[in-house]
Amino acid sequence: MADITLDGIAHAYGGGKPATEAGYALKPLHHVWEAGKAYALLGPSGCGKTSLLNIISGLVIPSEGRLLFGDRDVTRLPTEQRNIAQVFQFPVIYDTMTVAENLAFPLKNRGLPKTKITARVNEIAAMLDLEPTLHRRARGLTADAKQKISLGRGLVRADVNAVLFDEPLTVIDPALKWELRSKLKAVHRALDLLMIYVTHDQVEALTFADKVVVMNDGRAVQIGTPAELFERPEHTFVGYFIGSPGMNFLQGTIDGATLRLADQAVPLGAAYPALKPGTPVKLGVRPDYVRLGPSGLPAQLRRIDDLGRKRLAHVVVGGQPMVATIPPGMTPDETNIRVQVDPARTHIYVDEHRVEGERLSQGKAA
Repeated sequence: MADITLDGIAHAYGGGKPATEAGYALKPLHHVWEAGKAYALLGPSGCGKTSLLNIISGLVIPSEGRLLFGDRDVTRLPTEQRNIAQVFQFPVIYDTMTVAENLAFPLKNRGLPKTKITARVNEIAAMLDLEPTLHRRARGLTADAKQKISLGRGLVRADVNAVLFDEPLTVIDPALKWELRSKLKAVHRALDLLMIYVTHDQVEALTFADKVVVMNDGRAVQIGTPAELFERPEHTFVGYFIGSPGMNFLQGTIDGATLRLADQAVPLGAAYPALKPGTPVKLGVRPDYVRLGPSGLPAQLRRIDDLGRKRLAHVVVGGQPMVATIPPGMTPDETNIRVQVDPARTHIYVDEHRVEGERLSQGKAA
């Protein structure tokens, strides 16, 4: 195993250097994938995540930059010389072979002794609950079972530099997705392999990965742990994309440790002396940290979503939409709605990027 380094990797389809940054399908990226860690590439369709995965696998040669496996430059090496395994969106298996023969195939191709092949096949089959079907032909199995075989084929080799997953749970029954996500996490801990997982599903990414690369418009806008992405989004897109519902954003002007919103003042958990009073900003705060209460900012109620484990109020504050949490047992008075924003959980954004403030004590923030 080795670290994988992206040294200024960028790509534009069609050849030639684009005249502007907008011409890149994948904008320049510097990052190190650490051996033994689990990563997810998360973003909407067309954001560049599959292009990046294909560059790592060797299916696409980048327009710019270098790709290093350890100290070895593999930028222009074919896939077979990169020692990686890849699991695709749809099962890639041999229908005429048994489950055991499918799992053993990559090991037989490398000439491993039969005893080692059998031991490894049994190990992977146990991890993925494939033992009951080991001696059945793959042809008669369900799509779910076939994809588990495909996952097993990707995981069976212990000597790979990385295992790449390209939306591997697309064909899996929704009721089984949670189980398989949990199994993949457990398999990663057991095998200690570098794994990179492409998905547009934030639940898959946050469940599986040690670190998530959030991508938008060909750019990695933030790389961080699930907790970092939720608590400290460095870009408004991350705040919007991570969380259900996403982060609230209110446009206003800054005044030290206060956001001026129409004729209202929102206390913040930090002061921003670097921003001149009156600078246009966005306030970001998660719905989890906005509550209906007896005091706070006056608001108008639009609707209530009852999600069972919690209730959310869609309100308008200062002419702008916002989502707040309704405390258990509370019955909102539609004629007197007020929202309380936790100042310590607020963030300020300028040009869509988070600005670091000087944190205040709880007493001052209040």
